[in-house]
Amino acid sequence: MLTVDYDLLDLRPGMTLLDLGCGEGRHTFEAYRRGARVVALDWGVDEVTTTQKWVTAIGEAGEAPAGAAATAVRGDLLHLPVPDASVDRVIVAEVLEHIPDDAAAMAEIVRVLKPGGRVAVSVPRWLPERICWALSDEYHANEGGHIRIYRGDDLRTRLTAVGLEPGRTHHAHSLHAPFWWLKCAIGVGRDNAAVRAYHRLLVWDLTKRPWLTRTAEKVLDPVIGKSLVVYADKPAAEGDGPAVAGAPAARRWTAGSAGVDRERAAAR
Repeated sequence: MLTVDYDLLDLRPGMTLLDLGCGEGRHTFEAYRRGARVVALDWGVDEVTTTQKWVTAIGEAGEAPAGAAATAVRGDLLHLPVPDASVDRVIVAEVLEHIPDDAAAMAEIVRVLKPGGRVAVSVPRWLPERICWALSDEYHANEGGHIRIYRGDDLRTRLTAVGLEPGRTHHAHSLHAPFWWLKCAIGVGRDNAAVRAYHRLLVWDLTKRPWLTRTAEKVLDPVIGKSLVVYADKPAAEGDGPAVAGAPAARRWTAGSAGVDRERAAAR
């Protein structure tokens, strides 16, 4: 289930992509299959292990084109084990709402992006998230939970404040919003027939991609899409063109050479 639109991210083969808070690798896998050199980063040991297992399987199955690479590393988003101006593209999906110092996290993204590079930032959308908070404290008031709700204009202002130039936006996953409202209404940790039935619908949509649910989500995303996605660029240095795959960086650092940094990140 992808949140980011790779066409709007303008991800091209050979580019280096940093997938921050990668979880179990959903965005990493697609970028790898598209020919990028991907480094997936997460603080969770299980998440890094799972992502690495699957990217290895994708490579062994020949599902990624020649020149593509992917690896998973453990690291802290506030102290990225990545050189300055070394990454073409960044994805940070459903992560910033968990981080107390989100400005520091955004500044780290700016630091590692090449001039002319682009980041896709997704966060829970204000209205669907506000409803979840109103229905259940358990949904967000826990260790590692959501600590803030972003309005669209607020997120763009925060991105601008660290030197990024926000551009296109869209919403995603409208079918998931009512599911979480239902979960919050009955108790996040509880289960009933309605929750199980809705979950089966979401699994059907994910695995079969039927025209009915695909059309419904496309229509409903602008109204109740659960995620807000903003694409923002790091301004090109004076005299520079847009970032291109393989452009020089402060130090060449790609998925193929991330093993050294993996040990450094794990030691933090």
